[in-house]
Amino acid sequence: MKAKTGGGAERTGANRARDEIARARALFDEEIAGLAAVRDRIGQALADAVDAIADGRGRLMVTGVGKSGLVARKIAATLTSTGTPSLYIHPVEAAHGDLGLVGRGDAALIVSKSGGGDELRALIPALKDLGVRIIGMTGTPDSYLAGQSDIVLDIRVPREAGSLGLAPTTSTTASLVMGHALASALAERNGFTAADFARMHPSGILGRRLTLRVREVMRTGDDVPLVQEQTTLREALFEIMEKSIGCTGVVDEGGVLTGIITDGDLKRILARRDDALDGSVREVMTRDPKTIDPEVLAADALAHMELNRPGPLLMLFIVDTAGRPTGLLHLHDILRAGLRTE
Repeated sequence: MKAKTGGGAERTGANRARDEIARARALFDEEIAGLAAVRDRIGQALADAVDAIADGRGRLMVTGVGKSGLVARKIAATLTSTGTPSLYIHPVEAAHGDLGLVGRGDAALIVSKSGGGDELRALIPALKDLGVRIIGMTGTPDSYLAGQSDIVLDIRVPREAGSLGLAPTTSTTASLVMGHALASALAERNGFTAADFARMHPSGILGRRLTLRVREVMRTGDDVPLVQEQTTLREALFEIMEKSIGCTGVVDEGGVLTGIITDGDLKRILARRDDALDGSVREVMTRDPKTIDPEVLAADALAHMELNRPGPLLMLFIVDTAGRPTGLLHLHDILRAGLRTE
C-alpha cells in the first residue's frame, strides 16, 4: 500500500502561515503600544520645538546616524514639502564642510535613539559655536544629546518590537511619527494650504489632484459627439462610431442638451426592435444626462463618476448657462491624465 503524501506538508504550510500572521499582528500591537507611550509624554517641549523652528531666521537642519539618519532624511523631506524648508545633512559630512550650509538663526533637529556617538560629540559643539538652536529627539533622556540640546523631544519606547527586541523598530517608528507631528504643527502655524502643496508638487500626482480641472481634460469642439432630436438611430450610430467615445449627446433645435444615447442603449434597443434604427433618437434617448462644471477638480469628477449610484458613469457632459453642450468628459480622459482614486 502506498503511503499518503502531501497532506502533512499542506498542514505544516497552513500552520506556518497562521503563525506568521499572528506574529505580524503582534508586532503591530507592540508598535502601537510604543507609540501610545510616546504620545502620552508629549508636552511643552513639542510646542517649544515648533516655536524654535517657526521663529528661526533660516532653514532647519535635520541629521542623524544610521537608522536614525534614514528617519531624519524622511522627516526633512516631509517638512520641506509642507512648507518648512529643511535640509538633511549627514553628521560626518557636516564636520567636513557641509556646516557651511547652516548659520546663526537656524535650528537643528538631531535624531538619535541613544543620544551618544562620536559623530554627535563632534557635531554639537560646532553647531553651538554657530549659534544654532538644537532640538534633540532621543530615546535616552540622560544622554549627551539630551544634555546639550535646547529642547528635548522624548521618544522612549517600552521595547523594540519583534522577536529579538534588538533591531530599531518601534523607536524609529516613534521618531518618524514625532517628525510628522512637528511637520503638521508647523504647516498649521505657517498657514500652509492645499494650494501651497500643489504649487510645490507641480509634476507629481498629488499636485495634479489638487490643480487639474475638468476644463483641462474635457473634449471640445468637433470631438464632442452630438446629434439632433430628430436624428435617426442609424445616423446616431455613425456619430458614435466616428467619435469613438461610446455615446452621443442629443440636442434640441436651440442646441440645448436634452438627452444621451450610449452604444449600450443601442444594443438593448436593437435586441428588442428590428426596425429601431429608423426611429428618432428622441423616442429612446435617456433624458437629462448627467453634467459637471468645467471648474470642478478632475480628481473630484473621477470620484463622482466612479461612486455614482446606481452605477459608475463613463462620461459627463459640460454645458453652458443656457444648457448647450461645450464639452464632454470621459473617464479615460482623467485616467490618461495620471489620476486615480485613492
